[in-house]
Amino acid sequence: MRKLSLKLGIIFFITLFCIETFMMFFLHVSLTNSRVEEELERLQARGNSHRTILEQNFNNETLAHVVLMESEASTDVVVTDFFGTILASSQPHQEISDLIREIEGEGEIPYEGRVLQDNWQEVKAIATISPIQNQQGTIGYVFMFQNTDSIHALMKRLNKHFLIVGIVSGLVSIAVIVVLSRKLAKPLIQMKEATLKMSKGDFTVALSMNGKDELGDLSNAIQLLSNDLNHLRQERKEFLSSIAHELRTPLTFIKGYTDILAKRDLTGQDRQKYLAIIIEETNRLSRLIKDLFDLAKMDENSFVIEKHCLYLEPFFTNIEEKLSPAFQDKGIYLVVRCDNGLTLCADEARLEQIVINLLNNAFIYCASGDMTTVTVKQDSGILSIVVEDTGKGIPKKDLPYIFDRFYRVEKSRSRALGGSGLGLAIVKELVQAHGGEIKVRSEINKGTTFELSFKGVETNENDFMH
Repeated sequence: MRKLSLKLGIIFFITLFCIETFMMFFLHVSLTNSRVEEELERLQARGNSHRTILEQNFNNETLAHVVLMESEASTDVVVTDFFGTILASSQPHQEISDLIREIEGEGEIPYEGRVLQDNWQEVKAIATISPIQNQQGTIGYVFMFQNTDSIHALMKRLNKHFLIVGIVSGLVSIAVIVVLSRKLAKPLIQMKEATLKMSKGDFTVALSMNGKDELGDLSNAIQLLSNDLNHLRQERKEFLSSIAHELRTPLTFIKGYTDILAKRDLTGQDRQKYLAIIIEETNRLSRLIKDLFDLAKMDENSFVIEKHCLYLEPFFTNIEEKLSPAFQDKGIYLVVRCDNGLTLCADEARLEQIVINLLNNAFIYCASGDMTTVTVKQDSGILSIVVEDTGKGIPKKDLPYIFDRFYRVEKSRSRALGGSGLGLAIVKELVQAHGGEIKVRSEINKGTTFELSFKGVETNENDFMH
C-alpha cells in the first residue's frame, strides 16, 4: 500500500507543484509589471503637471515653486532649458547628464512625454521626461526621478507574501494528495490482496461493490470472478463426490454378487438371477462412463455434431414406437404431435438422445394415469419441441440447478428414481451445440414442461434424411 500510495502521491504532487509554480510565477510577474507601470504613469503625470505650470510662467519664481513642491515628496524634479542646462533641481542626480545626451541624439520628445528609465532592478531611480513648449517650440524639459528603493521594498513584501502562500498551498496540497492517494490506493490494494487469496485457492473474497467508476467496475468484476470460481470449486467437489458415489454403487453390486457366485454353491435359477443383476449394473456403469466421456469431450470442445437435414415427422414417429411399450406398461399415456413437413438441420443420433433423455425423465417422475405429450411446431422461423408431463413436478427451489451435473431433485439417490444425474446436463450441452435453447417450467403435482427452441430452421429439401 505504501509503494502505490507513494507513487500516486509523488505524481499528484509534481503535477500540482508545476501548476501552482507556473500560476504563482505568472501572477508575480503580472503584479510586479502592473505595479511598476502604475509608478511610471504616476511619475509621468506628475512631470506633465509641472510642465503645464511652467508653460504658463517660465521664470525663476515658478521654478522655485516646482522645486519646493518636490522637496518633501518621494520624487525628485530637474528642470533644464532646451540645451540641457540645469535651471532648477530638488535633488542632484548624476545620471542627468547621460539622459540629456540621450535625448539630444533622439530628436524631439513627444508632448505627452516618455519614460527614460524603467529598469528598476538595475538603476537607482526610474525617470521620465516632459517637454516644456511655447509658441516657438520646445524651450526646456522637466525630468522626474523616483528612487527604486520603494519598489524593491514593495517587491520584497510581495515575495514574502507569495512565499507564505506557496508554503501554505504546498502543505494543503500534500494533505489533499495523501488523502486522495490513499483513497485511490485502498481499493486497488484490496483487489491485489483479493487476487492473491484467489491464487492460493481462497475464494472467500468480499470487495466493496458500491463504486460507480472504473475502480468500482473492476471491483465488481473481481468479486464476480471470485464467486464464479468459488461456485466452480464447490461444483468440482460435488462432482467428484457424485462420481465416487455413482461408481461405487454399481461396483459394490458387481463385486458382491461376483463373490457370491464364486464362493457359494447356487442353484441355476439363483445363478441366473445374480448374473442378471451383474449385467444390469455393468450396463449402468458403462452408461455412466459414456456420459462422463461425452461431457468431457463437450468441455474440451472436441465433441463433434454431424448435422444433416431430416424430416421430423418420421423421426418422432420412430421415437414413439420405441418408447410406447414402456410407457404403456407403467400406465402412462404418451402422445406425440408433429406438424407435417417440418424439417431441422441436426445430428439425428444426438437429437434422439436429447428427446429420449427428456422422455425418460418424464417416465421416471410420472405415475400410472399421468400423461406425457411431445409437441413439435414451427413459428416465425423458430422450431419448438415441447415435452410436457403431468407428473409430480419439480420444486421451485430446484429449478435453477436441474441442468447441473449430478444434481438430483431426489437427494436420496434411490435406485427407483433415477440415473446418474447427468441426463439433463447432457441435454443442455447437446441443445446448445445445435445452436438452440432449452427452458423449463414446473409446478409441484401439476407436471413439468421442457421447451427446446431452434432458430434458422432449414427449408432446403435437397439434403434431407429420410
